[in-house]
Amino acid sequence: MSLAAESPLQSSSSSEDFAALLDAELELASSDTSPNEEEAENDDENDLQEPRTKRRKVEDFESLEDLETPTTVETNQEHIGTSAVGKNDICPPHPGFFKGLCMRCGQLEEDDGSGVAFGYIHKDLKLGTREIERLRGADHKKLLREKKLVLILDLDHTLLNSTRLADISSEEEYLLRQVDSMKDDPDRSLFKLDSMHMLTKLRPFVHNFLKEASSFFEMYVYTMAERSYAMEIVKLLDPGKVYFDSKVITQADCTQRHQKGLDVVLGAESIVVILDDTEAVWHRHKENLIQMERYHFFASSCRQFGFGAKSLSELMKDERESDGALATVLNVLKRAHQMFFDPVVGPDTSRDVRQVLKGIRHEILQGCKIVFSRVFPSKSPAQDQPIWKMAERLGATCCAEVDPSVTHVVSMDTGTQKSRWALQNEKFLVSPYWIEATNFLWQRQKEDDFPISNLRSRNA
Repeated sequence: MSLAAESPLQSSSSSEDFAALLDAELELASSDTSPNEEEAENDDENDLQEPRTKRRKVEDFESLEDLETPTTVETNQEHIGTSAVGKNDICPPHPGFFKGLCMRCGQLEEDDGSGVAFGYIHKDLKLGTREIERLRGADHKKLLREKKLVLILDLDHTLLNSTRLADISSEEEYLLRQVDSMKDDPDRSLFKLDSMHMLTKLRPFVHNFLKEASSFFEMYVYTMAERSYAMEIVKLLDPGKVYFDSKVITQADCTQRHQKGLDVVLGAESIVVILDDTEAVWHRHKENLIQMERYHFFASSCRQFGFGAKSLSELMKDERESDGALATVLNVLKRAHQMFFDPVVGPDTSRDVRQVLKGIRHEILQGCKIVFSRVFPSKSPAQDQPIWKMAERLGATCCAEVDPSVTHVVSMDTGTQKSRWALQNEKFLVSPYWIEATNFLWQRQKEDDFPISNLRSRNA
């Protein structure tokens, strides 16, 4: 994306990128054409990438730091009253602000709470609603031409797992010796972040995943972690800044407390796919989400989420690269991308990846008819239960009573009437984990791998 100016915590300068943005805005301000005429006349990339001669060139600024000086403020204000716009022509609405000044007319920002801050692009950048939509529209067309979609990636428990050194269990102490011996191994997946007193374990297949996904997705990182931690992790995932560059969104960038939102992403919602282990933080964008199975490598992670079993590190094992979570979801992403750009479907501009994901998901348990037995409290409406809704999203038909067309009974107890009926009629009798595993792996799982215990559920 062309709006990739310098992030405050990145060492490389990108003044030219931001200057290109300012160029585009000044060109809009000095144009005599109406917005509709301008859109018709200009190719969408011209909005962002092809600035021409105008009343005042952004090249007059030697660097972004020049905008900080009082002289610049005075120059901008003088400019407002003379050649750029007249005294009565200060632009409403303002496209955005940089260091408190309108990028088009130079007027000081009014503290009315409008606009959205894009601090991950540059700490002093704030864009107005109309400008955000314009940039999204231009980027949308650009990505469709390149046959690309947008992929939002969570960090913790999705691409990796981290733990504080102080939280390492006695059974994990071997990792400290292991990480020291692997310092010079370019293919290592275990890292010690000395400045943060942490260990980080990358999920198996993560480097191959990023490499392959980048060929058909423009990728962002979006985490609820602090920026200092996120930037350290991104250095491990993308040391050459090939995949993300400045597109690293953190907790401080969120516009709603405890929620992630696409309002700070310069990508149209119709082409955005999200990978995250936590559904609750994407309340406004569930249709864009592919929920990942949590990666619990460290014991502290298991404790945090009340996971009773030993961690992968304590068992001295790991997910397999060939059919682990990331390899599995990569296949889903490839299929979604292929279906989205299928020429038979129709014009690219009318397509919506949310509908594509919904269709893929709905095929997984198609033809299955499921009855639940003592899985959730009897006084609660069955149709409102998450496991019921999950099965329906996967294409299954759910019902309350058994009949010959039922294919599966989902239960926690082999002694219920419906469970006994399933055994007598040679129907599948599985635990609820069968549905959950199918949901995470996007493929119907073998029923024999999900037997149920003989203990009656206390929730019956």
